[in-house]
Amino acid sequence: MTTPPPEVPQGHHPENSQTPPPPPAPYGQQQTTPPPYQQPPAAQQPYQQPAAHQAYPGQPTATGQQVLDPAQQRQWGMFAHLVPLIAMVLSAGLLGFVGSLVIYVMYKDRGDFVRQHAANSLNIQIITGIFLLVSFPLMLLLVGFATYFLALAFAFVLHVIGAMRANEGQQWSPPFTPQFVK
Repeated sequence: MTTPPPEVPQGHHPENSQTPPPPPAPYGQQQTTPPPYQQPPAAQQPYQQPAAHQAYPGQPTATGQQVLDPAQQRQWGMFAHLVPLIAMVLSAGLLGFVGSLVIYVMYKDRGDFVRQHAANSLNIQIITGIFLLVSFPLMLLLVGFATYFLALAFAFVLHVIGAMRANEGQQWSPPFTPQFVK
């Protein structure tokens, strides 16, 4: 002998049941609800995504690439200065431009911070390239050797400062460097 299933009120299905709402407060008393969750104030972070950009880390950009989070943007901002610095040292100043250009092209749409540092790195390399081109004919007068060395030393110092500022999460614009690329 089988037992009949328990009676279910008409229109009520146990698999679709939801928790009932809390009973209303007695007349004359306000119903207390917990305050909405508020996130605790964040520790001061050196870089925040600008509000005008409205891109969030992990969100795809117009080119289909994902926006980097602030820590990754700081890292690639630092690499935007270190890669051309190393290439410049290894090639006597001739390949630093290539390193800056590659990072700028690859990461310019991945966040404002990395774009700014990559553009600064590229601007340093452009002005250094101009000074190196001017130094070649001046080498006939022997003055060009000094200007060549000074241009490389100038770029070296600016890249080191830029890498440190990017690692700290600070926006930075190199001195004595026109903004050819923004």
